[in-house]
Amino acid sequence: MSQGQTPPVPVQTAGASPTTLEQHAKPTRHRLIREEPFFLVLAIFIGILSGLAVVGFRITYLSVRTYLLSTSLSPSPSHLLLVPSLTGIVIAALVIYVFPRVRGSGVNQTKAALYIYNGHIPFRTVVGKFICSALAIGSGQSLGPEDPALQIGAGIASLLGEKLRLSRERLRLIAPVGAAAGLAAAFNAPISAVLFVIEEVIGRWSAGVLGAVVLAAVSSVVVERYLLGSAPLFRIPPIGPVNASELLAYAVLGVVGGIASVVFVKLILYFRLRLKNAPAWTQHFQPGIAGLLIGLIGYLGFPQVMGAGYAYMDQAMHSQYAWQMLGILAGLKILATTISFVSGTPGGMFAPTLFIGAMLGGCVGSLEHQLLPQLSGPIGAYALVGMGTLFAGFIRAPMTSVFMVLEVSGDYTIIVPVIISNAIAYVISRAAQPVPIFDMLSRQSGLDLPSMEEQREEPLLRVEDAMRAPRVPLLTGEEPVKVALSELEQSTEPLLLFRSSDGLWRGVTRKKLADMADQGDAELLLKSAVAPDSPAPLLHPDHPLDTALRHIYDWPLLPVVHRADLTQLQGVVSLPDILSAYRRRAVRGRSRGD
Repeated sequence: MSQGQTPPVPVQTAGASPTTLEQHAKPTRHRLIREEPFFLVLAIFIGILSGLAVVGFRITYLSVRTYLLSTSLSPSPSHLLLVPSLTGIVIAALVIYVFPRVRGSGVNQTKAALYIYNGHIPFRTVVGKFICSALAIGSGQSLGPEDPALQIGAGIASLLGEKLRLSRERLRLIAPVGAAAGLAAAFNAPISAVLFVIEEVIGRWSAGVLGAVVLAAVSSVVVERYLLGSAPLFRIPPIGPVNASELLAYAVLGVVGGIASVVFVKLILYFRLRLKNAPAWTQHFQPGIAGLLIGLIGYLGFPQVMGAGYAYMDQAMHSQYAWQMLGILAGLKILATTISFVSGTPGGMFAPTLFIGAMLGGCVGSLEHQLLPQLSGPIGAYALVGMGTLFAGFIRAPMTSVFMVLEVSGDYTIIVPVIISNAIAYVISRAAQPVPIFDMLSRQSGLDLPSMEEQREEPLLRVEDAMRAPRVPLLTGEEPVKVALSELEQSTEPLLLFRSSDGLWRGVTRKKLADMADQGDAELLLKSAVAPDSPAPLLHPDHPLDTALRHIYDWPLLPVVHRADLTQLQGVVSLPDILSAYRRRAVRGRSRGD
């Protein structure tokens, strides 16, 4: 056998001993089992370290803002014009010459670590993300700290996993664990962080992964609250019960939020692609020009759009702006965030999305109160629902958007308006922009990362889509071998299935029956042809079709039985049946233009 050639894997017949492949896999499975408790404990330490790092990150970007733009909410005109542009030039130099991997928000980079780089995130990237994002947010770029905090946490987890020499499977999952810790500490919302990482980064649920993600998120929030206090990001005004008549108003907010989300996404995708294709030398000036334009917006009387904008979201929730001003701020924030992000300046889009949603929600709520004075809901409730609405439409994480509002407000009376508004925005966004923003950004960067939304929406093939009636009569095992062989030779079935007296389904191949007949055992009963401890795996019609694929190598024909009566055969499945089912779906997909 030539070097590098894979040795053949012995074929296992129905009822035989485990294959060589399974024997080689056992040590790996045992190692994963032994790692499970250690991985959960490690998740706590990841949460603690990520919480400390995110607290330091928050203190740093707030200190940078204080130093560069002064402590007031309205910096001087000279600061507004000069600080963002000059700092942008410094950031460009750092990104080009020192930290080339820190562009973007951090979400796609964490997904790439999971699906491409076996969980590896260079720690140099963590340092660069910390420095460059702190400079960008502190100098007034219209970006947020949550996405960078997510990548910082993921990078810390990646470093720990590599130092501790975890298995490859654990290394792949450790970056999302750190991502949940970083996002939870930045957001002060562990449930939302867990849901986002599971929903948009990992894309699958399992007890081990969920436990590690939860432990990391909770421990990071404990650290953050211990050091910075337990006060939430926003002062949520009293909301109270929601009248049924107001649900229509929240539906209108969903429509407005959905349209705004689509405009926001389209602007970012269009201008980002154009700037990526611009001459390379322009990258030295793009963040600086972006800073100058954003500073000009602040100079013209709208400094609220600079930075993360948490203080102004709080003001919008407490009705401190007229509806006209809220609408203007929402539009300018879309413009400012687009300018900042497409320039390659490191920073996140979570906070800007929440800002836009809060302003739009407050605007819609104020306007509807003027047109319909009978509406009794506070403006703060509309601003709060608007935050989740934009998040659902722009980020396209519907579950996270709902629980984020509930977790921030702590008031479950608002759940119905949140669900209505978020669902409408999500549907509008999907209809107008089929591919989510993070998936489009990864494709523009030349990465083919899995789309969690596409996976959720992909039709699931089930066993019932492939099963058919058996082509041989059902036997009981009490028939002679020669009768069974005669029945099997008249069909094309790869295996003869029969139900024995104990009610279990068993199978025997044509070769096995022929060998017994050649050896003079043709008169023996069929049940003697199989081992008594080798029943066939049972499938049910509602099982995913890939469940059948797990067994098809050892059992070329599988029984499909009724869930309430395991002796009732509803059909059989073979490999050609499975392939035909997938082929039919592919044909249907091409006919629909998928």
